[in-house]
Amino acid sequence: MKKFGIVIIIALLSVSASTAFSQAASTQDMSALVKAAQKEGQLTVIALPRDWVNYGEMINTFSKKYGIKMNELNPEGSSGEEIESIKANKGNKGPQAPDVIDVGLSFGPAAKKEGLIAPYKVRTWNTIPDNIKDKDGYWYGDYYGVLAFEINADIVKDQPEDWSDLLKPEFKNKFALSGDPRTANQAIMAVVAASLSQGGSLTDMKPGLEFFNKLNKAGNFVPVIAVPGTVASGETPVTVRWDYNALSNRDKCAGNPNIAVVIPKTGIVAGVYVQAISAYAPHPNTARLWMEFLYSDEGQLIWLKGYGHPVRYNDLAKRNKIPADLAAKLPPAAAYAKAVFPSLSDQSAENKSIAENWDKIVKINVQKK
Repeated sequence: MKKFGIVIIIALLSVSASTAFSQAASTQDMSALVKAAQKEGQLTVIALPRDWVNYGEMINTFSKKYGIKMNELNPEGSSGEEIESIKANKGNKGPQAPDVIDVGLSFGPAAKKEGLIAPYKVRTWNTIPDNIKDKDGYWYGDYYGVLAFEINADIVKDQPEDWSDLLKPEFKNKFALSGDPRTANQAIMAVVAASLSQGGSLTDMKPGLEFFNKLNKAGNFVPVIAVPGTVASGETPVTVRWDYNALSNRDKCAGNPNIAVVIPKTGIVAGVYVQAISAYAPHPNTARLWMEFLYSDEGQLIWLKGYGHPVRYNDLAKRNKIPADLAAKLPPAAAYAKAVFPSLSDQSAENKSIAENWDKIVKINVQKK
């Protein structure tokens, strides 16, 4: 995560609507880009819950700053659903066609291979680590965190400290995943983390799948997708989410209910999400302006306020751009020191294994309430 590459940017952005959108470009004239984006007037985003890594503030700030109308599709959608939305709306220039996506790391290369995303290099391209960006600008990392248990502490008094604790009788009908493990990146990574905690590896998902089978047989696993509302109500008082989501929900609840956030002792998995622009974006210039905003210092610090580690964190720290109060709110550095970052090849194998074997081994359908 600390190795930065040097990219010599030579392409100029054309803001004409007739410009071939398949050509990678780097914005040199921001005023022209802003003008073109304002002419389009709208940006359609998808699967961005407002409490996810502070996206509410991100969306509001961008909209106010540039006078752009924001169209927010399927806020609770998964990475897989984002990809399917691009496919389903290739010829649609209406409000159901997403301009941009924010998906799990492995979904970026897959979308590029299918011709679903378009290349674009932001002005801060050089400060994005080489190992989490496509060299041609088709996708690039945006933020990362580690998986943590989010617990309604008013209901669960004896909090789990590790994955194996979830098998205890006191967790009967209490634990749920935050997505469908066959399609949702956050849930997929939860199976990976469980597998590591049970003696598996980044490419051996069987221990993790068997762990969830045990949870199911014990009656501890609730087959409902956990969201803040189900955690608060007690329907799913224990779930596993990215730490930035769990910590943000803790702040939002403000003690009603009391939310505890615990990073497990073993099976600590970190995950990077990536940004990309749809190859069929109805508002291509606005999509480019959105990327410029996300990867500006201002945008990166908005993610940091939401407990996410922005991808340009090292660059911001080197230039003393991180306010002390924001740095102090982040999870303990020790937890991140133990975290495992699955590579692209790891995630590809993990996604395939979990998708193919969840129904065979766990045999339960996880669905929205």
